[in-house]
Parts: sequence; structure tokens; C-alpha cells
Amino acid sequence: MTENLRPSGAHSTDQDPTAYPYASSYGTAQDGTAYAGAAGGYPPPPPYAPTTRRRAKRPVALLAAVAIAAGVIGGGTATLIGQLNGQNSAATGSGGAVNGTTVSQSSKGTVAGVAEAVSPAIVEIGATSSAGKSTGSGVVITEDGEIVTNNHVISGAQQIQVTLSTGRTYTADVVGTDPDKDLALIKLQGASGLKTATLGDSSQVKVGDEVVAIGSPEGLTGTVTSGIVSALDRDVTVAKDDSGGSGQDQGQGRQGGGQQWPFEFGGQQFNGDTGEETTTYKALQTDASLNPGNSGGALINMDGEIIGINSAMYAPSSSASGSGSSAGSVGLGFAIPVNTLKADLDTLRAGNGS
Repeated sequence: MTENLRPSGAHSTDQDPTAYPYASSYGTAQDGTAYAGAAGGYPPPPPYAPTTRRRAKRPVALLAAVAIAAGVIGGGTATLIGQLNGQNSAATGSGGAVNGTTVSQSSKGTVAGVAEAVSPAIVEIGATSSAGKSTGSGVVITEDGEIVTNNHVISGAQQIQVTLSTGRTYTADVVGTDPDKDLALIKLQGASGLKTATLGDSSQVKVGDEVVAIGSPEGLTGTVTSGIVSALDRDVTVAKDDSGGSGQDQGQGRQGGGQQWPFEFGGQQFNGDTGEETTTYKALQTDASLNPGNSGGALINMDGEIIGINSAMYAPSSSASGSGSSAGSVGLGFAIPVNTLKADLDTLRAGNGS
């Protein structure tokens, strides 16, 4: 018996070539002849990978690295934006999108936000008496038209006209006055569904707190100014001007028409003579600009709560010149704390005063 001995690793030449489907494409040269030394008709393997393939891999690897880096940076940015918007990483979608909020959509705590929220509850008050007409401001506290203002704004008035921020005008009646606290309560005739203000807590006010003042200085309805609380518990003395005074005194006692409300502080009188009958109260001092006509308007914290009723301002030029002309604010304004108003509200509603 004869054996067909072959060297180890050699392939039989009579093996069926169809078992190697790639032999026909790689086992012959372009001239149709078989590659020399190729077992089974296959070309010998190249000694190293083609340079074109190696070059092709580098951009792919570089792009992959860039993509990974971009993903890390993008994720960090999304996390940072989420934290700035009060969101955690769970607020971002699988695609890395950030659910952001524009600043303009949330204006709480800004002067613009406070003005927008509270201005509809601040009114202009026109009081007509035998001495003429004066202008002040007021704060709506009930939907049916209860309005808080200073006593000196409506003292001795024969007719009271109130103009809302919308321009609508009502006639108002005096409900109660408290000359000792320079507070008054009036009510509109036939009003309903009005925008009301929220009364805050003046005991929580601190020096340096930001505040907004809204009123009608010189008849400019809805004027907004801002500043800070400059001091607390200032002893401010004002004229206790009730209906018993003369027409001339009443005209001087109210703001508007070129006159300014006289007050006394530290033993000195400002903006005119306070007269014989005076009252003293603890006031909030503010550098928010107050001008004639702001009396009875609102001093508001940045949460939109009323913390004081503006009542007096220092205007040095009017008293110095003696001409009675209006002078602008110099950053010394005073407001009756809202807790004083809240403690006196039932008395005012009952039509009584101290």
C-alpha cells in the first residue's frame, strides 16, 4: 500500500477549489496566472497593513475623541445651566436638551415685577375744598373700594374723586379718619371687583431693604420710584389738620397745587409751619423719591407687600425760598408703618378716630 506523503502544512492540489470561494478573486494575478508559492491559490499576506488604511484610522479615532470630549463638556454645561435654573440633572432629556427659563418670565423680586403687580391697587385722589383742589394717593385694600390714605390728603374735603390706574373715576366718601396717626379710610361709590394690595409686616423691615414707592406726584398717576429703607422708628411730627382748621390752613396742609405737607423732625420744621396742633408717629425713612402727591401712596417691599403709607418728604428749597414752589425729592422720605395702619383699621371702619 502506497501512502501519499506530503510535507506538514501543505495543501492538496486536487482539493475542490469551490471550497474556497475567494480563491478565484485572490488566487490569480491580473494576467490569469496563479500567484507563485501561494498555497491553494491565495496571495501571500502583506508584511504589514497598507499605509492608506492606517491613515484612515487616525481621523476616525480623532473624531471619536472629539465626540467624547464634546459629550463631557456638553454634559457639564447642561448641569451648570440646570443648577442656575434651579434644576438638577434629571431635568435634562436623553438628548442633552436643557429646559431653561428666560429671566423675563419670572420678574418677582424686581422693581418691574413689583410695579406690575401692585400698580393696579394704587389710586390718585383729588380732594376739593374751599381752599382749592389738592392731589394725593391711596391704596385699595378691598375689592368693593375701601382705600387707605393720609388724613392730610382728604382733610376738610367737600368732594373726593378717585382715579384708578385704568383711568376710571369714582366718587368717594370718607369712612373714618385718625388725625393723630395721619390716616384715613375712604370708600368708592358703586365699585366692585377691584385689584387689592397685600398688607405686609413692617416689624420685619430692616435697614437696607429694597423698596418701591408708587403714587401720583404732581398728578402723574402711577409713578414708580425705588430705593432702600434708610432708617427705622423716626419720630416725625406733622400738622394735625382736621376739618376745624381754616380754609387756608387746609390748603397748605395737603400736597398738590404747589404746596407741600409740612412736618417736623429733630426739632426743626420743614416744608412750612406745622401749626399749633401736631401729632408725632414712628416712621420708616426711605431714599425712594417722594414728591408732592405721593402722600397716601404705598411703600412696598420686593415681595409686593405694602410695608408703609408714604406721608412726608423733605424739600429744602420750598421753605428756604418762601415762594411755595414745589421742590424735588432729596432722598429724605417718610412712611407710616403698615402695622400702625393694621392696628387702626377697625377704628377707621367704625368711623371713629383718636
